[in-house]
Amino acid sequence: MITLAQDCLYFEIDGGESVPFSADMISVELSGENADMFDAEFVKHATSAVFHYFKKELGRDTISLAEFAGALEKVLRDFEFSAPVPESEIPARRREAQVIESDLRRLVHESGPGCELVFFPRLRDELRQHLQQEPRMVRFRGLRGCVKQLAGAQRWCARCRDLHDQIVDFLRNCLTVEADRKNCALLVE
Repeated sequence: MITLAQDCLYFEIDGGESVPFSADMISVELSGENADMFDAEFVKHATSAVFHYFKKELGRDTISLAEFAGALEKVLRDFEFSAPVPESEIPARRREAQVIESDLRRLVHESGPGCELVFFPRLRDELRQHLQQEPRMVRFRGLRGCVKQLAGAQRWCARCRDLHDQIVDFLRNCLTVEADRKNCALLVE
């Protein structure tokens, strides 16, 4: 039997056959009246998040196509209900801070030598500062470049993959602790 790659899940399709897919191999096409509500990049990140949930959080190796589609649909519906409210109905402070972005590469650069020891507390402080503005979403960009800088790697390697997962898990845990049940999404790309 061939061993499943670490970044793959077996998808059970009609007829009982199982096909391995990684998150990058999954393509989603939305249909219906609200299909144009989300751009392709957003759907790609939502798909990756659902994939990560089943693979890492639940520790699953196999999933039915219907179960995956149902979970992705639930995630997108949750965003649909929290999306576009007319500008006039949003308080000015909240309107200004709907999506707050940070560049992870900048945080690594600011951390200086001894990177990881300084980087993670700096990352937590950055998230805390953003959450004080009560955003709908906090978006951290430049994860891949950040990981390579921290690892001191020119090419992606096993250490990079581990550090990538560590940063994402760290941000999730910080958001859980810091957000205190506030309605805020986290996007790390």
